[in-house]
Amino acid sequence: QVQLVESGGGLVQAGGSLRLSCVASGRTFGGYTMGWFRQAPGKEREFLAAISRNSGSARYGNSVEGRFTISRDNANTASLQMNSLKPEDTAVYYCTGTPGGFLPTLAGQFAYWGRGTQVTVSS
Repeated sequence: QVQLVESGGGLVQAGGSLRLSCVASGRTFGGYTMGWFRQAPGKEREFLAAISRNSGSARYGNSVEGRFTISRDNANTASLQMNSLKPEDTAVYYCTGTPGGFLPTLAGQFAYWGRGTQVTVSS
């Protein structure tokens, strides 16, 4: 059974940084794209970043490009470094993964999801 577990969320002041980590288990994710989404109360799930299976390419959502960086520590671990955080970044952050080498941006294109970790940015 595939599981994705996020960690690293918490409370941070505006302008600060956080690093989220995601560990996948149940199968080797070497052939999978991994990504991050977030969802704030009353809003749709928003694409943040995706990274290819060999870490050769990545893509970002418009709202976070230049502030967030996705990386892949090994086949089954991905991280999201978040800098210059703003109060509007407050949300539950989800790790996700899907087989293949493409870089999807729609939630429906990802097969596996973690349960999420809360990030709260105070002003």
